[in-house]
Formats: sequence, structure tokens, C-alpha cells
Amino acid sequence: MPLQIYKRGRVYWAKGWVEYNGRPIAGPYRRSTKASTEAGARDWINRETELQIRRHVVGDEPSKTFSDAIMLYNGSPKTAKQLIPIVEEIGDMPLGAISGALLKGLGPKLKPNASTDTWWREIVTPASAVINNAHELEGTPLIRVKPYDKFERIAQDKRRGKPSRVERTPADKEWIEAFCRAADPYNAALVRFMFETAARIDQAVSIEPDDLRPAENKVRVKAQKGHPESWITVSPQMMDELLDLPPKRPKNRKTGKLMKPRVFGYGSSTGYNTRWKTICKRAGIPYLSAHPAGRHGFFTELVVRQGVDPVTAAKAGRWSDPNLPMRIYAHAETDEADVRARFRTNHVQPDTVQTPKSKKSKKE
Repeated sequence: MPLQIYKRGRVYWAKGWVEYNGRPIAGPYRRSTKASTEAGARDWINRETELQIRRHVVGDEPSKTFSDAIMLYNGSPKTAKQLIPIVEEIGDMPLGAISGALLKGLGPKLKPNASTDTWWREIVTPASAVINNAHELEGTPLIRVKPYDKFERIAQDKRRGKPSRVERTPADKEWIEAFCRAADPYNAALVRFMFETAARIDQAVSIEPDDLRPAENKVRVKAQKGHPESWITVSPQMMDELLDLPPKRPKNRKTGKLMKPRVFGYGSSTGYNTRWKTICKRAGIPYLSAHPAGRHGFFTELVVRQGVDPVTAAKAGRWSDPNLPMRIYAHAETDEADVRARFRTNHVQPDTVQTPKSKKSKKE
């Protein structure tokens, strides 16, 4: 039977055989086309049929290389920059010859002084995305890479003489208040907003006047990290503070042109750094960047200090899985010496003296 399509859930599947001159040459198929429309599914069948007929007539074509796969991939400018040294190293290799171990081995070669987390983020992840994109489009081999384990991470940290995954210090209310006393109104409002809402710095600095709904105490934050754009509720005091800030038009550092008015006046997610260091020095407090001051501080404040259950806190901070912030953002604040001392604390002995009411009479 020639390839037919049928729908399973939201996706169309293909079943049957690819035929040539009235006889089957490839199959049987029972495979998802990964298309959510009938037209998309038929396009997949046409591509697959053409590929199998070409293989039947002229034989297998030369294997696609990593450089070929790059031409099929539509990555962001940041990803494209990360891929440049990778394609220079393995561009001529056939995709079928690239293994997970090979990609992991590029880390020490391309970035010898980086951590395994950096290797994974800037080498393994973009290279795997290119290879698996070619698999989706052309049926080339799929790749799965086992993450670096803790022994590999520790060994690399020892080689480079620098620990990775250093625990961040989250902000608390005292730090926030000290910061705000030394800060200008814009930066004071910015740090309070992130501490109250768990907004990321890029989301916060991107807020424009039209993103405020004063009557509902709602603020629109843009989509980020796989989460859609959303309206979040703030306290009335926070809304009043935002409304008191005259919007500023920051300058685009690359083009020199003025951008649209923004509530906090910053044009990029890094523009606050130098100013915050000055504020922290003036306030006599340790410098915290936006992430530990906002997102880390938010979750630790609610869960560790105020005892809010993790599910509620994660939902309020827009985490889809409460296990993630519990693992990364919840910082224990009990001193280790205090924990050890608990084992030496004498337990209160139960009172064994009977009260007159508990004594039995001789008649009983």
C-alpha cells in the first residue's frame, strides 16, 4: 500500500510503503511526520518518497557532513558565533562519525580553561542541535550526549584551579533595604521589583510604560526561557513606585539610536552592573548581581525564611517544575555549627513524678 496519512492526537502519521514503478522499495512505515497539519504531512511524504526513489535509482549519496548540517540550521547570532570554532574543528566529518564522546572531547581542546558547564552550554548543546536538526529534515543520524558527570566536573575544576557552580548568596530584606537607601529611585525600584516578582533582569529592563496596568496592579513581562509572555500581579506599593518613575529612552550601544521609553531606563540586561557596584560600595554591603538579588532572593525568602510551600512559590515565580528552584534557588541559612550542636543538646526528660490524681488508691 502506498504511503497514507492518519492522525494520532495532534500529529499526522504515515503508514504503508514507498513504491516505484508499481512495486515497494522502502518500508513498511509507521512513523510520525511531526506535522500538525495535513498539508505538512503530505509534504513530508513527498520528501521521503523522493529521497527513497533517488536512493533506489542512484544508490546512497555521500554522507552529509557537519558543515552540510550547518547550512540547514537556522540558529541565533549567539549560537552562530559558538558554532564557528566547532565547524572549523569537525566541519568535514560525516554526521554518522560524530559521537557524543567526540563532542564532549572538544571542550578541553577549544576551551581548556572553561568549566564543564561552559563546555556543555557553548559546545555540546549547539553542536547537538545542528546534528539533530539535520536528522529531523534529512533523516541523518540522531545524536544523544551523556552529560558531564560530577567527577569530570571536579577534575576540570582542579585542572583550571577554579571551582565551578559556586553557590550564590541570595538577597534578603535587610540587603534590599540597605541597597535602596543608597540607590536612586530607578535602581531602588528595579531591585525591589525583581525581589518581589522573581523577574529576570532582561524581563525587568524591557518593561515599557504600556506594560503597566495600574488599575489591576499588573505588569507584563516578556517571554523568556521557554515561558510565554505573561501579566504578573505586583503589590499596590510596587505599582505606585513604578508609576512615580518618569520613563527614560536609553541609547542603543551598537547603533547609537534612542530606543523606546522604558520604565527603569536601561537599554540592555548588563547596563545596570557598574551602577549597582557603586551603590553596593556606598551602602557598605556585598555586591550582588541581579540574579541572586532577584530570582534567588525571591525563592529563598518565601520558602526558607517564610515557610511558603515550594509549589506555591514556584508558581508565583513562574517555574514550571518546583524541583528546579528547590535544587538551584533555595539556599539553606542554618549555620552548620548550629546543626552539629543539635546532636549535643540534652533532650528534655519526661516528668516521671506522679501527680496525686494519677496515684491509685489502696482500694483499687
